[in-house]
Amino acid sequence: MYQTHTSMYQTQTSRQRTLDVLKHKHRCIQGDDNLGSMLVGTVMRKVKSRTWKKQRYFKLQEDCMTIWYKSKKAGKPHSTFSVGDLEGVREGHQSEVLLSLADEFPPDRCFTLVFRGRRGNLDLVADSADEARSWVRGTRKLMESLESMGERERLDQWIGDWFKKADKNKDGRMNFKETQDLLRMMNVDMNEQHCHSLFTMADRSQTGTLLDEEFVLFYKMLTKRDDVMRVFQDFSGDGQKLSAADLEDFLREEQLEAEDAAGHAARIIETYEPSDAAKQLNAVTFDGFLMYLGSAEGSIQDPRWCGLFQDLDQPLCHYFISSSHNTYLMEDQLRGQSSVEGYIRALTRGCRCVEVDCWDGPNGEPIVYHGHTFTSKILFRDVVQAVDKYAFKASDYPVILSIENHCSVEQQRTMAQHLNHILGDALLRSPLEGKGLTGLPSPEELKGKILLKAKKIGGLEERVGGLTEDPLTGEVSDEDEAAEIDNEHSHRETFRRKTKSKQHLSKELSDCVVYCKSVHFSGFKHSRLHQKFYEVSSFTESKARGEFVLHNSRQLSRVYPSGFRTDSSNFSPQEMWNAGCQIVALNFQTAGEAMDLNDGLFRQNGGCGYILKPSFMRQPGGGFNPEAPQNRESYLPQVISGQQLPKVNIKEGSIVDPLVRVEIHGVPLDQGKQETRYIENNGFNPVWYDTLRFTIHTPELALVRFLVEDYDKTSRNDFVGQYTLPFCSLQQGYRHIHLLSRDGTRIPPASLFVHVRITELA
Repeated sequence: MYQTHTSMYQTQTSRQRTLDVLKHKHRCIQGDDNLGSMLVGTVMRKVKSRTWKKQRYFKLQEDCMTIWYKSKKAGKPHSTFSVGDLEGVREGHQSEVLLSLADEFPPDRCFTLVFRGRRGNLDLVADSADEARSWVRGTRKLMESLESMGERERLDQWIGDWFKKADKNKDGRMNFKETQDLLRMMNVDMNEQHCHSLFTMADRSQTGTLLDEEFVLFYKMLTKRDDVMRVFQDFSGDGQKLSAADLEDFLREEQLEAEDAAGHAARIIETYEPSDAAKQLNAVTFDGFLMYLGSAEGSIQDPRWCGLFQDLDQPLCHYFISSSHNTYLMEDQLRGQSSVEGYIRALTRGCRCVEVDCWDGPNGEPIVYHGHTFTSKILFRDVVQAVDKYAFKASDYPVILSIENHCSVEQQRTMAQHLNHILGDALLRSPLEGKGLTGLPSPEELKGKILLKAKKIGGLEERVGGLTEDPLTGEVSDEDEAAEIDNEHSHRETFRRKTKSKQHLSKELSDCVVYCKSVHFSGFKHSRLHQKFYEVSSFTESKARGEFVLHNSRQLSRVYPSGFRTDSSNFSPQEMWNAGCQIVALNFQTAGEAMDLNDGLFRQNGGCGYILKPSFMRQPGGGFNPEAPQNRESYLPQVISGQQLPKVNIKEGSIVDPLVRVEIHGVPLDQGKQETRYIENNGFNPVWYDTLRFTIHTPELALVRFLVEDYDKTSRNDFVGQYTLPFCSLQQGYRHIHLLSRDGTRIPPASLFVHVRITELA
């Protein structure tokens, strides 16, 4: 009796996959004139500068996922990009290039396609407002449709993309040579005999070629998950399905999800099982089980940590705050381009503290650039306009503008005018009502507000006391507010200071500073006795000191990269987080380990940019020392397998030799890394079953980074993908890790399959 059901499941699942391939396209096109226009194609100007404006023919492909464009000149190569590569569409003059052409092209003909990661944007000008509107609305609809796709539809879309790549002669069929070429593209090194065997089994029409449905079958044979099947059969009563009771056992014993296991099992069957017949039996087939393990529920990171879940009613100094250094720079610190795009990208990534270096500019307008270098210059006014527009796109919680003020009093007044006029009520200009001088307000209380961090005449006491006869200007110390702690003399504190002088400050700009007054750091003892709660000190990167933890329980501190990092490289933020530093500013434009850690920490809590520090770092008398932690936990990740790892070497015939490195970033005792063996010539479905062991003393501060590299015995390994997350957000049991690119964007369907166990040590 059950054999009949199994056959029915397979037939239904295969038919469902075929239907799903068409579903996205049908859902998009149905009755949509904008997409109809995109499918026909449009000639538009691709714009890079005031002088570079070239006509290109843009066309949406039949899959409703790929946009193709090429020069009108014969013989020129074409280019394509996926709708999945796009992060957003901006209408009008919303890029520096299009703004510079405002006198030539009206805003209703202009739009910008914004790509994920650090890829440059695409500025376009249509011949008419109607054409621009069609592309803006159509592209947005395609992006929304893609967002709403289920995991199975995404996978089918990916399979379809590979079919198109392999079908070189575009006849809708795939011959054996095209199949071999496809395997090389997919990072698979398979001997010809085995490949031909799979090809023949999939070729049910016996035509010597594979049609689209046969290609899906070929792909299923190619991606057969023996690793997941082992787990499935361990818990299956009959080896064919998991009953609701079997699934409950799996959830309790392996996933350690004992709470409401029966209800959870029922939800998994309802959500992920593709076969109606299996659902009627209250069971899940292997396909449904695999779909669950590949979903957000089966992910390494607990989905509950991804939403807004932390208490945001505590003082600002009790939070780690996502922060950017020299936000205006897109490249290096000496000759790099300055751009408002740097602010847009940082803010839309959830960054809550951005830096603005202000200098006197021509025509009485302050400019922003890296002073005394050859970096390009942008208007302060344009920066403030970008902040006004994008400050609260990704998060409702407060944004801090960290101002480096090198302007004359007159241009400081212009700065204050722009801040007040452009930001309006969003700019915090006075202490919160009823707050008085009791301490820093919370992120919740400051929701939707923009705070200025800069030098200030006097303090909050005068504002609250109602003193009104302030001078139009004042003098503040021009002493460098940054301090560097010299650890070689741990018995005393030494600081690098500039020669003392006075800087003139305009009252108008000073009045814009409320809770973040920039002051020079004069030592922990001085701070403990004299520093006001609203005063903020900055430190260049250095070795953190134990006193920092106590200092940061009551004061905000900002740490930024050394001036010697002219290439815009980053220091590891972990050591400064260990010391409780809230504003650890990084070069967001530079991908790498430091930004992976930053993204990993701030991806939690809804990506709001504020992460509550552990309780032992918030108590003034807590006594936490990152050098001497107390507790211990054993962490055992078993790296089982990888799936569809991207190719990193462009040489034809080159196949990835993947290895996985698991890194712990935390207090010094917890820092560690271990790696698996490398698997030769298999980036498609490598299998390791390697178990790694770590001891964690302070899990609340630990981050786990899974890094996949292409092993090279003669040179440095190549980066393949990574995923970083807080240790405390790990889900135990069998989990998938969906890998991210160097830029921090998803590279579906590349993943790792792991098993995680955490135990408390005596």
